[in-house]
Amino acid sequence: MCECIILEDYIVEKYIYNEQNGLWYELQGDFYIPCLELPVEKEERHIGIWGHRHLRYIREYKKVLYTDLLINGKQQSYLADVEEQAQELFDRLMKQRAEHEGITETLKAENQMEWVGRMGALWSAVTETLNTEVIFV
Repeated sequence: MCECIILEDYIVEKYIYNEQNGLWYELQGDFYIPCLELPVEKEERHIGIWGHRHLRYIREYKKVLYTDLLINGKQQSYLADVEEQAQELFDRLMKQRAEHEGITETLKAENQMEWVGRMGALWSAVTETLNTEVIFV
């Protein structure tokens, strides 16, 4: 990495190595910036709506956690775990509350508009529960 640049009548190296900390630095403008690479996660796991909502939350309100996950290469797996946990809870709550409130396939066959309205209200309530219990924590 012995690439040189002429900077205001001075010849400077584009890359330098610091033996004390073992890092390479790249000249950008007037400053040397460390050449850092984030670790790559080994497996790609699906992140859905719940994982993306949690990502948005930790990016805005839990910056230390967000940075730690990003630097250590664990963000993808962490968000996938949140996604799985949230989706399982969502499915379980929807089923339990639908049974409790009497929202059945029979109601769907007899009165579709009422079924759609009640399921929409149920979906909103369960989503709000998930947001407070899993996503915005």
